[in-house]
Amino acid sequence: MEKSPLLRPSSTMVGVVDYRGQPIFRSSSGGWNSAFFIIGVGIAESMAYHGISFNLITYLTGPLNFPTAVAAVFVNNWCGVSMFLPILGAFVADSFLGRYRTIVLASVLYALGLGLLTLTAVLSRPCSEDLKLTLNSTSCSPPVLQVVLFFLSIYLVAFAEGGHKPCLQAFGADQFDETDNQERIARSSFFNWWYFGMNGGMIASFIALSYIQDNIGWSFGFGIPCAVMGIALLVFLLGSKTYRCYALEDTSPFVRIVKGMADMAMSKQSSADRFASEVESGDLEQHCSCQSDLATKLVNGGKLLSDERIDEAKGMLRLFPIWATCLTYAITFSQSSTLFNKQGVTMYRHIGPSFQISSAALQSIISIVIVAFIPVYDRVLVPMARNFSGLSTGITHLQRIGIGLFFSVISMVVAALVEMKRIQTAIEHGLIDEPNATVPMSILWLLPQYILFGIMDAFGMVGLQEFFYDQVPDALRSLGLALYLSIFGIGSFISGFLVSVIDEITKREGESWFSDNLNRAHLDYFYWLLAGLGAIALVLFVCFAQSYVYKKKEYRSV
Repeated sequence: MEKSPLLRPSSTMVGVVDYRGQPIFRSSSGGWNSAFFIIGVGIAESMAYHGISFNLITYLTGPLNFPTAVAAVFVNNWCGVSMFLPILGAFVADSFLGRYRTIVLASVLYALGLGLLTLTAVLSRPCSEDLKLTLNSTSCSPPVLQVVLFFLSIYLVAFAEGGHKPCLQAFGADQFDETDNQERIARSSFFNWWYFGMNGGMIASFIALSYIQDNIGWSFGFGIPCAVMGIALLVFLLGSKTYRCYALEDTSPFVRIVKGMADMAMSKQSSADRFASEVESGDLEQHCSCQSDLATKLVNGGKLLSDERIDEAKGMLRLFPIWATCLTYAITFSQSSTLFNKQGVTMYRHIGPSFQISSAALQSIISIVIVAFIPVYDRVLVPMARNFSGLSTGITHLQRIGIGLFFSVISMVVAALVEMKRIQTAIEHGLIDEPNATVPMSILWLLPQYILFGIMDAFGMVGLQEFFYDQVPDALRSLGLALYLSIFGIGSFISGFLVSVIDEITKREGESWFSDNLNRAHLDYFYWLLAGLGAIALVLFVCFAQSYVYKKKEYRSV
């Protein structure tokens, strides 16, 4: 029986404890008060992570002197690892440590990795001065110690990201009780405002850190994110007494899912064997009564738990088609921090007589669009849609994701057209064989594709986060967000693989699509390829979404 609203605020929450494992009261825990601490930490983490990733290709091709294609593959692979490791982090959190402890441990490792990365930048300082004059020279190789520390630090950050990413967002959503109508609506808003905050951190990285890295030095550019993560850990600990922590189950939810899949396979096999045996004996009539008797015995014998495990396993398997069809979205997403960045470097970047835009800073347009759009979406569009659909989220998660996929295709078409214009401009001005010359075409030509990326993410990214959090079993919500992140991890790997394969094939026939001389390269061909793959994936996504059955009853159709 539902408790009276007057008694609810002081009630002890069932299955929820504080960070010390003690019972916790609804009135003194959770909600936006706790969520604001977590969003604050998420902003800091976003600033730190993107303070590395958004300009990493410039650091690799500059102080570390990597070729463009190799650097692009490395960035894709590193992003892939950092997005794929959350599955391991989710396993540790949901099975052993819990989300709170996993976040604390990951934050410590994060700060340590960033500290080591700052040290590699300090070691590279003497060589960086020479490379400013001879950017394409191979005579100034980085010290072995610097390279070793770089790889150690960058993958320690990726490892920490694996624990931080899925747990922090899931922990924030945990602060809202889905059995309470008001808190359920607030939880849906949390995902919007979470991504709003993440992009606020990105804007700070793109604008401030890009300027520092390009004009002051990489040691400061990496040192500031290290300090930010240290402060973020302190902020997170300040909110400890208000957090709602879900008690870990006796049996690991991962183990239960695996057993459920095994039970499902054995159930199908045993049913097939029984049916074949009865057909051979000509006893089909007895088959029906035997099946009924067997079902009764299974229930009476305590097999209901097995049925629950099978249902959970089926629920996880239903997510796979959605997960797979979103991979092309992730491949498109990875281009903004690699090839878009290299495009911008070749273009005219001055505004006025003295101010020059950093190519990496242009990525802030994506975040600015998201920061501007999400309040409008959450406060205007969702209430309007709610009046028509009756859904607390306005539109379903899959509808939101589908809109994001559509904009990903459009963004690649626009990017291809702009790149064709850039190459044509280089040819017209005789710059085809001058890779270091500035193409007399404003970098502002790239604005449309960045704006489309912002709209794409506001729909697709937030939709994926909420969908995978909501549709997995309650005990596996860290895993749900890890699955969402793994889309971008696998997408980055696929992007790197495509670049490597296409680079090798096209080099044999002439100039590579990804030549260090971008004026002879053909990034436009690659963008057209991604647009085609994205269109195919969108059609498949719509087909799978139409037949998807939501875990929650309020979602009955796409």
